[in-house]
Amino acid sequence: MERLKSHKEFVSVLKKRNKFSGADIVVHYKINSEDFFVADDSGDDSASAVSEECAKRTNRRLGLAVSKSAGNAVKRNKIKRRFRVIAKKYEDLLPLNCDIVLRAKPSAYYARFDSLEKQTEKIFRRINSVCEKK
Repeated sequence: MERLKSHKEFVSVLKKRNKFSGADIVVHYKINSEDFFVADDSGDDSASAVSEECAKRTNRRLGLAVSKSAGNAVKRNKIKRRFRVIAKKYEDLLPLNCDIVLRAKPSAYYARFDSLEKQTEKIFRRINSVCEKK
């Protein structure tokens, strides 16, 4: 799973106001519906360029937001490590071209790992079901 890196990417996800929340996490999501360009039959080079571009666009991207209210730097980094592991485990539940921002509530540090896992799995499934209906 790739990362959301710039402030602009985070804001674009948060502006959509699509979110689901659990007891310890909030997941903001945005489905990118970019049009794929069609390859012309002029040669193999353009087809490989198109397949590379499509591969780039079908990735899911993850952003992590852990505020200072969650604790000091050690606690915030522990939360982020947990979120990265969980998101990688359940990323296949998300639709393609999906950007998500996992936001930790202050209680996330004290939550058990399996509880965070269950919450994330449930939310990712809900995101997928909403996107399939569209």
